[in-house]
Amino acid sequence: MVSSETKPREAVDDFASGLVKVLVTGGAGFIGSNVADALVAEGHEVLVVDDLSSGKRHQVPGEARFYEVDVQDAGGIREIFDREKPELLVHHAAQMDVRRSVADPPFDARVNVLGLLHLLEAGRDNGLRRVLFASSGGAGYGEQDEFPAPEGHRIAPVSPYGVSKMASELYLSCYRAMYGLEYVAMRYANVYGPRQDPHGEAGVVAIFTQKVLAGEAATINGDGRQTRDYVFVEDVVRANVALASSSWCGSLNLGTGVETDVNHLYEGICAACGVDLPARHGPAKPGEQSRSAISPRLAGEVIGWRPMTPLAEGLRRTAAFFRDRG
Repeated sequence: MVSSETKPREAVDDFASGLVKVLVTGGAGFIGSNVADALVAEGHEVLVVDDLSSGKRHQVPGEARFYEVDVQDAGGIREIFDREKPELLVHHAAQMDVRRSVADPPFDARVNVLGLLHLLEAGRDNGLRRVLFASSGGAGYGEQDEFPAPEGHRIAPVSPYGVSKMASELYLSCYRAMYGLEYVAMRYANVYGPRQDPHGEAGVVAIFTQKVLAGEAATINGDGRQTRDYVFVEDVVRANVALASSSWCGSLNLGTGVETDVNHLYEGICAACGVDLPARHGPAKPGEQSRSAISPRLAGEVIGWRPMTPLAEGLRRTAAFFRDRG
């Protein structure tokens, strides 16, 4: 079982008392760029690493130093750490498509597991002290025994993507034991909001929103009763900022604890877009989880975090972003 909670250090250090040099991987992407913006606004010195395979260069904050490097490139990652020596790593670069992980498990592992190891190995030789890692709640817990799932829930991923995220958490725990490298594995629920990519398989809110705004009915897999826990990106960013100045260590759920089925989600997106457009239903996807929701209780206890954005408000703001973008 991956460790879900450890006690914070008693000593006050830079993370609890001041500003640090932060390397954000995936910082041109959806969540990473929003996190990078917030860290810049807090006054941290921010570096961004992204290979731009899905991220967008214009989303990188102008105040950040940008490196176009793939986390699979061990030599390129080493050069950045040798030059910059960041104290904090906020790791969002990932292969995040569950279906692609099923189709190509070795690729998923090369990006998600070996990519992390390249960062950890370069970091431990260059003064890296702490890692915030974008993990997954729903994909890690698999078919849940209790709702919402706490951090102590059994780990039972049902996709290679979930396996790679949980393996990464184990590596982080191991590096803490061997080298004292502190970490938080941020177990995200289904994050949505402005800058989410509507192309590809991941990001159902973005995909549905773009289709509805274009006057196209979205296709729901199966009967649409499968549930997920949808958390707004701005709330996730607040957690990242809080954890950047915290010394707490372990695995931490970042979700709402609320289940929403796909049918209700689609209805909410149509309402946010001001459109009445019935959905189509296609065949169910083999192996898709039926229910998922994660408890945010521990995050409230250790960093005072709770989700602030109701789903209807988050969908309205997401629709406004896509509408303004044209």
